[in-house]
Amino acid sequence: MTGRRIPAWSSQFTPEELRTIERVDLIDRLTWEDAFAGSTGKGVKVAIVDSGIDATHPALEGSVKGYVAFRKEGDQLVAVTEPHGDESGHGTACAGIVHALAPECELYSVKVLGGGAVGQGIVFVEGLRWAIEHGMHVCNLSLGTTKKDFFAQLHEVTDQAYFKHMVLVTAANNYPIASFPSMYASVISVAAHDEKDAYPYYYNPTPPVEFGAFGIGVPTPWRNHQWITATGNSFAAPQMSGIVTKLLSKHPGLAPFQVKTILRALAANAVSSLPTPSIVHNEVQLEKEEIS
Repeated sequence: MTGRRIPAWSSQFTPEELRTIERVDLIDRLTWEDAFAGSTGKGVKVAIVDSGIDATHPALEGSVKGYVAFRKEGDQLVAVTEPHGDESGHGTACAGIVHALAPECELYSVKVLGGGAVGQGIVFVEGLRWAIEHGMHVCNLSLGTTKKDFFAQLHEVTDQAYFKHMVLVTAANNYPIASFPSMYASVISVAAHDEKDAYPYYYNPTPPVEFGAFGIGVPTPWRNHQWITATGNSFAAPQMSGIVTKLLSKHPGLAPFQVKTILRALAANAVSSLPTPSIVHNEVQLEKEEIS
């Protein structure tokens, strides 16, 4: 094709630019051990896009490697990378769930929600852009918006994440209302099941919400060094983020579509046995927070 005019987007398939990829064994032959055994999350950067992380909580000490929050200067949003806390507890809870499953991953606190765990859509979009630009591998989004004004903008950014091989794990709305970005095909969308186990998750063959993870009666760290037990899709999403982190730690370089395919192959409703660690619970009800 050299010397000839070629259609747009085709240059990467010329002999000069074409790159080889590693072959993957037949997906149905995968086992849980092949995918996850021995993985601690080491080498994987996980952005918690939320209300901040209290890095001093005993459940998280040493795990938070970076921070960003945003402030307005005129018409511009400026990134502030100084350490910050968590006025809500919501982000700390999500971080704690990921850390419990993948204790050697690197957590990054991307603060887009303030007191009461509320925030603005433009800040949410900017937080996602920051995660893409700073090379995150996994991004936990236990928040979303029902406002259609942000549909196109969020769609564009989630596609950018997909093309950069950043896996976006999103919580579905707690109510039967479409929220974004959990309805997009490029993300891993998660709702809750009530089995008291961090590992079994389920695949839904009739999306948009594709996976169900432990999200009812989940023990989590909270603000002021407390622990609570929480319920909501917000707390199912970081269970899946932790599992994805373990997968990417053991098998770095997987593209998002490969991650999703492997998760589907190893779902508890597709395989016969999974680890079942015991967990202690106390009941508290919480709802997923939403941006406006």
